[in-house]
Amino acid sequence: MDQAPAKETTVAQPRKCSGEDCPNDAGALQCPTCQKIGKESYFCGQDCFKRNWSTHKTAHKAQNSMLANLNLTRPNMVSYPDADGHFNPFPAYPFTGSLRPVYPLSPRRTVPDRVGKPDYAGNGIPASEQSIHEEMLIEEQTFAAKRKITILNKKEQDAMRKVCRFGREVLDIAAREIKPGVTTDHIDKMVHEACMERDSYPSPLNYCHFPKSLCTSPNEVICHGIPDHRPLQDGDILNLDISLYHEGFHADLNETYYVGPSASQNPDNVRVVETARECLDEAIKLVKPGALFRDYGPVIEKVAKAKGCQVVKTYCGHGVNRLFHGAPSVPHYAKNKAVGEAAPGMCFTIEPMITLGSYRDKTWPDDWTSVTADGKRTAQFEHTLLVTETGVEVLTARTEGSPGGRVEMPQVVETNGNGEAKGETNGAK
Repeated sequence: MDQAPAKETTVAQPRKCSGEDCPNDAGALQCPTCQKIGKESYFCGQDCFKRNWSTHKTAHKAQNSMLANLNLTRPNMVSYPDADGHFNPFPAYPFTGSLRPVYPLSPRRTVPDRVGKPDYAGNGIPASEQSIHEEMLIEEQTFAAKRKITILNKKEQDAMRKVCRFGREVLDIAAREIKPGVTTDHIDKMVHEACMERDSYPSPLNYCHFPKSLCTSPNEVICHGIPDHRPLQDGDILNLDISLYHEGFHADLNETYYVGPSASQNPDNVRVVETARECLDEAIKLVKPGALFRDYGPVIEKVAKAKGCQVVKTYCGHGVNRLFHGAPSVPHYAKNKAVGEAAPGMCFTIEPMITLGSYRDKTWPDDWTSVTADGKRTAQFEHTLLVTETGVEVLTARTEGSPGGRVEMPQVVETNGNGEAKGETNGAK
């Protein structure tokens, strides 16, 4: 994300610099985002502002988040609850599609002490990621930046295989729960329990204050959907994004599924879901030592455009190992400027997000749920990949018993003016 320069304002009296552990007095430089939300934060200089940006910007999310600012124990402050006590927390928001959040969210699920936890589990701040991103920002577009991509040794690669196997097991458990009438909150509960059974921490939980144990993204939701009390409907499509943390390593994978019998009979559903699946499959074929990170995007965009779809540009694949998100960045669109190439021992994800309409996105007031700007449907698939000496190992690959899977495009029957299939007449044998 590009960083906006700090603005100069008149300071009436000396202030302490807002930089973390900075002993200096603040100057006249103020964070422009804080200004917009009515919060004061002054820095001693541009260098200090840039150096502290990764940590400082988390305050914006906490300040802006409707989840933090709304008293969700009193839903009548937001909208009138239904007979079950459910309500839409953002009734005045101009939603792009038909989907609406159904609150209140269930309480945050607990993790026992025996389960190892990432550094953000307590305070929501992934400090280890931020320190790496800070270094990369300084060294951006240099050969030194390439060296920040972690190369895993054999023991670490085996640890990634283990956590990714757990990730696949948990995703398959969650997918088997998908049917009309089931809520995504129920799926979140099943995922959380499956993680606990494997002594694994659900990586999304409290990551930058995300409230749940997986991301559930139906219909027009591109990614980062928050599980809530909306029942799934026959005809929906639903992406489940699963991430686990086990013995110091993260796995990351997702798939999009058809909900109910009518979903896979809808040509638009099938077109966007199967195009997203094909985009990932074709990109993975390119992964090998020496393959450039910028080369996956053109292949993905070519496949998508051939099916009349578009590629979301806001989000990209990423390195995954001891960090949930790290180097490299892997864009999914053509003409990107990603730096670096694959080497044996690297782990990263490819996770194209494909839309039926515009590739542009909007974010709900919860500061997480990303939706298509035109409200049209979108699908995504993701694998964690290990670069080997000869090619690639898909660590999160489907197994023979994995639910879901490829669906053929339903046949569209043309009808005449009477609603009959062309070529048929009344009484025809």
